[in-house]
Amino acid sequence: MFTGIVEELGEVTAVEKLEDASRFRLRGPLVTEGAKHGDSIAVNGVCLTVVEFGDGEFTADVMAETLLRSSLGALGVGSRVNLERPMAVGDRLGGHIVQGHVDGTGTVLDRTPSEHWEIVKVALPAHLSRYVVEKGSITVDGVSLTVVEAADDWFTISLIPTTLALTTLGIKRPGDPVNLEVDVIAKYVERLLGAEAKENAK
Repeated sequence: MFTGIVEELGEVTAVEKLEDASRFRLRGPLVTEGAKHGDSIAVNGVCLTVVEFGDGEFTADVMAETLLRSSLGALGVGSRVNLERPMAVGDRLGGHIVQGHVDGTGTVLDRTPSEHWEIVKVALPAHLSRYVVEKGSITVDGVSLTVVEAADDWFTISLIPTTLALTTLGIKRPGDPVNLEVDVIAKYVERLLGAEAKENAK
């Protein structure tokens, strides 16, 4: 479980392409402090398992399903990534409930800078549209954000200077892919209401 509050801007140091998977080595001195084999670390919002670690780096295997559903397959050596360790029980929940299970990918459509923040417009896949609402929460490349506007096929987010400086969202350009995770509570509510409707129809 994560909160979408990025702890560190890391970097991909090696990529090994396998037959139906990839092995990534990533640099993240902060998130590897006290790391153990089997720990979880979110990479651009994708929950990955630590296989090896040392000298401020860790290795994670990424299976075909994850490569298919996320933008991790587009990463190469030198790519910057958002890193977050799982939240600890008893910590403040600074963002919102994030699982690290990517629901789909979007594409940066436009950026509108202003004096103190920047508005970013992101394409929204049709199957996720119903979960995204104005003033609701969404995770973009692992960053917990509030939706400013929500349309059928796009949404906007407003980025403060801290987010621009300390996450990959500050360097994303129009055409770049981003990982999206919608609010899991909305998905559970939809599922429960659907089950109730089926039961009532019997």
